[in-house]
Amino acid sequence: MFWADYGYLLSKNKFGENSLIAEFYTKNQGKVSGIIYGATSKKIRNYLQIGNKFHINYNFKNENKLGYLNVEIEKILTPNYFDDKKRLSCIVSSMSLIKLLTVDNQSNINLFYLINDFYNFLENKNWINKFIFWELELLKLIGYDLELKNIVNEEIINNKKLYYVLNNSEKKYIPNFLVEKDNNVLDFNQIFNGLKLITDYLEKSILKPNNISHPKSRIDFLNIIKE
Repeated sequence: MFWADYGYLLSKNKFGENSLIAEFYTKNQGKVSGIIYGATSKKIRNYLQIGNKFHINYNFKNENKLGYLNVEIEKILTPNYFDDKKRLSCIVSSMSLIKLLTVDNQSNINLFYLINDFYNFLENKNWINKFIFWELELLKLIGYDLELKNIVNEEIINNKKLYYVLNNSEKKYIPNFLVEKDNNVLDFNQIFNGLKLITDYLEKSILKPNNISHPKSRIDFLNIIKE
């Protein structure tokens, strides 16, 4: 069987001396894995960066075995950020999360277009803020809709509206911009608290119940953002 598609590289692992097992999120096939022979050759190894976009030809004879991938670079993306540790870490973390939370061979074209959008806002000055809402949309597309307005309580302190949820009778405050969906806020403490909240939600509601370890790339991203 053969198909051709476009996809973003999510992961790669060495296979034999000269090949890789690579995982892509594609437009029409969803998440797929296959063997790229000769992937360590100079011709393509520099392009095989996590997050880059490829044109993919996929061949397989047995559905129970990995197929063979022939890839051509469609768009060089990740190398544009090799000198930007924060954005580069964000790319790696995001691709890792998509790899973890999606099912093989299950198409979701909206998720594919969401990855396109990821690179559209990455050049923005307040890209971290926009990334948070992008990640919430990612979770929504895979079935985890964290709609905070439906679960928070409100209170006024010193003429300022605050949002909180009750956790074992203890108030846990939620950054206002997350509830109000303000993707223009620039206060770093609010933004970082928003990232931590989503990280906690990932851990407690998605990863832990499914016996999935928190990806190291996500932890690295949070640490780098704080620098």
